[in-house]
Amino acid sequence: MTVDHVSSREWAQRLSSTKIPTLMFPTPADAGVHVAHVVADLIRENNAASVPTVLGLTTGATPVGMYHELVRLHREEGLDFSKVMAFLPDEYFPMSPDCPQSNHPWMRSHFFDHVNIPEEQIQMPRGDTPLNEVQSYCEEFIAAVDRAGGIQLQILGIGRNGHISFNEPGSSWHSQMRVAKLAPETRADTAGVFGGEENVPRQALTFGISNILAARQVIIMALGHRKAEILSRVLTGEVTEAVPASILQRHRNTIFVIDPAAAGSLVDQDA
Repeated sequence: MTVDHVSSREWAQRLSSTKIPTLMFPTPADAGVHVAHVVADLIRENNAASVPTVLGLTTGATPVGMYHELVRLHREEGLDFSKVMAFLPDEYFPMSPDCPQSNHPWMRSHFFDHVNIPEEQIQMPRGDTPLNEVQSYCEEFIAAVDRAGGIQLQILGIGRNGHISFNEPGSSWHSQMRVAKLAPETRADTAGVFGGEENVPRQALTFGISNILAARQVIIMALGHRKAEILSRVLTGEVTEAVPASILQRHRNTIFVIDPAAAGSLVDQDA
């Protein structure tokens, strides 16, 4: 699947001023439905060839519409997820999978509990891994991705400071899956979920930037006016470790899917 295929829907505006292909959809709902259909097209193509589909997924408010549409496609149109292998790139640390703020229950309630992905084909990092075992745990997690054939399509959001997964500003382009320190603005943005910033973990297990770049295709979803400033830097600025997502300018097949609020000054540049 190529960027040209992803950009083929007539009801999106393709922005010409960006260094990474960028589609702007009229509403967040339209953006979510579009990404869901990109995922569904890949699954159907692989199912027809009797090969697995290896997805990298993400959590948060941004991809909720995508998951709702994928569930609808499964229930109403028979989209078969039985050959899907799903990997989640991050989890708060330390964090029990049973904790309400964990990514585990979030993914199950929004997606996994509603489609037919076999349990053994779902891999989510465990934030309760003992600290002295984290390095070997991360190495084995990435080895499992490699055994699956590598991630074919990685869906991600983007933080207000440009982080992707939990690779905060200053992360090395060569970074591997690890425990990473969370930036103050990242913790502030999730304070509501934890009942106060003082309750937000200070670290997270995360794919490294090199692990993200290994995906064959990356789709970044960014919705709302709070993402406008960082998108301008990522999509029109220079590649710099101070803005982690900017490295995607060098990825062979990345596309940004945004709404008008997130576009900000990008639309003015396209005018």
